[in-house]
Amino acid sequence: MSHTTIGIAVGAILALTAVMLGFWAFLLVAVAMGVGAVVARVLDGDLDLRRVADAFRGRRSSS
Repeated sequence: MSHTTIGIAVGAILALTAVMLGFWAFLLVAVAMGVGAVVARVLDGDLDLRRVADAFRGRRSSS
């Protein structure tokens, strides 16, 4: 599945949620999708949480 197809599906889900259930449900679904995306990237090995934490602490990496 291409990134465009995934983006369209996410947009459609968020739009339907906003129309059918309102703003707060839309916000909840958007946050849940974001958390799911972060968890998936960590499990795939695409995101190193230690490096993210170091970046928030102001530590820089040489790579």
